[in-house]
Amino acid sequence: MKYSKIFALLFICSFITMYACNDKSSAVKKEARESLNVPDAPAQTNTTIPPPPPPTTAEPAQNAAGVWHYTCGNGCAGGAGAAGNCATCGGTLAHNAAYHNNTANTTTSPITTSPVNPTFTPPTPPKQPEPAQNASGVWHYTCAKGCAGGSGAKGNCGTCGGALAHNQAYHQ
Repeated sequence: MKYSKIFALLFICSFITMYACNDKSSAVKKEARESLNVPDAPAQTNTTIPPPPPPTTAEPAQNAAGVWHYTCGNGCAGGAGAAGNCATCGGTLAHNAAYHNNTANTTTSPITTSPVNPTFTPPTPPKQPEPAQNASGVWHYTCAKGCAGGSGAKGNCGTCGGALAHNQAYHQ
């Protein structure tokens, strides 16, 4: 008798489960959405959205020593706290590494003790190589043994193999 009650209970539970699985309510809901022209809900995904990065605190335009964070590449006085263009000449502001060399970067407002950044040196453009011959046709380097021709750089003579010597007349 004890087992018959358990079997009866299992039978009832399985009947309820089967009835619940055959529920047509989702089809009815879909029909209702279509009749009202409501789009289906988007499918659920397991993607997680990463949290936004923590807010950063802006560094001051000048450090405690009065060195600008960004300075004009043309050497204009002053500077700025962020990359951009020079207020004086419109040139591009360059990052000033000397700004970070001071450990006392604790100011929250610009210090205006010196309008000129004494630590900034504008970059020098790369030196262009000189031509082998000047406008008068004089060679920059000539053979020390007197062979014809020459070169634009130190080296050996193409005719005799001797060393080429600097020709001072090239610069006149």
